[in-house]
Amino acid sequence: MGYGLGVFLTAVGLILALAVQDMIDAVDLTMIGWILVLAGVLVLVLTAVQSNSKRQHTTTATTTHADGSQTTEQRTTERQDPPPAV
Repeated sequence: MGYGLGVFLTAVGLILALAVQDMIDAVDLTMIGWILVLAGVLVLVLTAVQSNSKRQHTTTATTTHADGSQTTEQRTTERQDPPPAV
């Protein structure tokens, strides 16, 4: 799943919904086109959300002391993209 699949589904859906004038018995090509457009947009949104969630990394470390007490430390780091080339 990725941006390519989302763009492909959206393009095919828009072609079916807006450009195809043929009729097939018991099949509404316009509705199938709009369904494909919605599926393509959903894939694009899910891909963007998923790739954005990979930017954070959380590390948790638990230390047990000699007296039996525990200390937990949690660190969250964000991946910094390099600045754009000029």
